[in-house]
Amino acid sequence: MIKEKYSLDVVIPCYNEEETIPHTIPRLNDFLTGFTQHEDIGMASFRLILVDDGSKDSTWDIINDFSKHMSVLGIKLSRNYGHQNAMLAGLSNSVGDVVLTIDADLQDDLNAITDMLKAFQTGAELALGVRSSRGNDTGFKRNSASSYYKLMKVFGVNIIENHADFRLMSRKSLTALLAHEEINLFLRGIIPTIGFPTSIIYYERQDREYGETKYTLKKMLGLAINGLTSFSVTPLRLATALGLGFSAAAFIAAFWVIFVKVFYFGHAVPGWASTVLPVLFLGGIQLLCLGIIGEYIGKIYLEVKRRPRFIIEKII
Repeated sequence: MIKEKYSLDVVIPCYNEEETIPHTIPRLNDFLTGFTQHEDIGMASFRLILVDDGSKDSTWDIINDFSKHMSVLGIKLSRNYGHQNAMLAGLSNSVGDVVLTIDADLQDDLNAITDMLKAFQTGAELALGVRSSRGNDTGFKRNSASSYYKLMKVFGVNIIENHADFRLMSRKSLTALLAHEEINLFLRGIIPTIGFPTSIIYYERQDREYGETKYTLKKMLGLAINGLTSFSVTPLRLATALGLGFSAAAFIAAFWVIFVKVFYFGHAVPGWASTVLPVLFLGGIQLLCLGIIGEYIGKIYLEVKRRPRFIIEKII
């Protein structure tokens, strides 16, 4: 069943994008303007919500200029809060019937937006953009991403492979998302758990035409660890299993030491089995388990303080 006319908000996080948005935002604006002229799409109006995530270049000045001749809402955060929090700031300030999130570089295929809107018209509350291939990625990035998604699934995390932050949400699904109050945000993991009718939209990701990616290896690793520890306690249980396993190994080693002492007394180096190997082996395992536990304790520490996930300095 085709729905009535609706309004669309497009949330775009921006961090040091002075080289990118002068080209991509007008292109996106022109693309969406065409939708308002087609009855089969059903869009009555749209608005671009550009969130400046503490940029150190002229990104905010460019957003300010856009707001003077486009339907643009500019949000300036007080500092850099990270991509996920910047996106949440834009989502929290949206009022449209439908909300689309997309990165400022427009590597996500704009034509997929058409399929997302059609999916919404026919009953989908969520339309998730999923890359059909990773042919444009380096071998390292392609293999590491594949390994990460497999690891997440092994640990019981409900995540959609090759889905990032290109998605369309109805007002109903957005309200459900905003009800989540955790500080450690991992939207890619939260959104599939909402449970409303969902449509998967496959698309080919384009090469970046302007500027450079802001997702460094360090940031990608941080996002990966945050996603894993935010949705699974399996690493903690794995630490427990390791402890039990090595305790059993310690008993076996004790019997082995006794055996060597009794039957091969003249051939064993005194003290090697009872000092060096257990210290190195168990010491490493203890540090590993403490690191895993510390990661979760750190998350608890951040959550119980209930600090704001973002602070808005200015809205235009």
